[in-house]
Amino acid sequence: MAAADELAFHEFEEATNLLAQTPNEATTRGDQLVPQRHVAVAMDSGGSYGAEDEVEESDKTALLQEEKQQPGFWTFGYYQSFFDVDTAQVLDRIKGSLLPRPGHNFVRHHLRNRPDLYGPFWICATLAFVLAVTGNLTLVLAQRRDPSIHYSPQFHKVTVAGTAIYCYAWLVPLALWGFLQWRKGVRERMGPYTFLETVCVYGYSLFVFIPTVVLWLIPVPWLQWLSGALALALSAAGLVFTLWPVVREDSRLAAVLLLSVVVLLHALLATGCKPLPPEPAAPPHQATSQPPTVLLSPPPPRSAAA
Repeated sequence: MAAADELAFHEFEEATNLLAQTPNEATTRGDQLVPQRHVAVAMDSGGSYGAEDEVEESDKTALLQEEKQQPGFWTFGYYQSFFDVDTAQVLDRIKGSLLPRPGHNFVRHHLRNRPDLYGPFWICATLAFVLAVTGNLTLVLAQRRDPSIHYSPQFHKVTVAGTAIYCYAWLVPLALWGFLQWRKGVRERMGPYTFLETVCVYGYSLFVFIPTVVLWLIPVPWLQWLSGALALALSAAGLVFTLWPVVREDSRLAAVLLLSVVVLLHALLATGCKPLPPEPAAPPHQATSQPPTVLLSPPPPRSAAA
């Protein structure tokens, strides 16, 4: 019976009287009266609790993120994110383009859903500048070996090389991206890359031609063709290994034709980058002296009487 009495509820008269006098207050230890407050507590899935202030702060942050509008494509802020890369990222992507290997996707392992335009822009600009400079240096070195070769500065090569390189680096990826988008509607399992990812892949694939063009200054034909073939093989292999996970979902004929066109266009670009051998100047035309032509008048007709 003693144990049952200890477990029973007992009323304390002092606490009852205090609550009756101050209904808006609660008792604590030491008979201190504190006002009652309503505290909202949030419990997450892990069982932890947070105060109401933290919940309100997170709600405000989410609301501000929703209200923040993306800048339009005509503003500078829209393109600023495409150049937001550091030196380590650019060097890592250049290294990935120089060392392609099967099963190593350039987009998934190096771009990581963050394509940039900084690297492709400066790679194309550097390649165009190097092509123009080496083209002029080739003529200078050839003139020293053969004085009959006439040299004159050809500054227009910068414009020609820049136009050709930038058109290739933008128009070919645009056509490839459009074709893959069209094939995506035919083959639902295909998941093509975005346009910026395609441009980024092509831009970094051109880096290998920069040191190759410099090596072409060595006047050894077999070395020039060997270095050009090696650069073409590395650059084209990087494109094929990157595009294969996308085109393998298509039919075998379409995949083979697409990759063949990609490699063929890349080979045409590499051939166009190779400088032509200078030709000796034609000797000046020497006029030979000829005796003057004398026109003789016909003799007068003889008369019949004579």
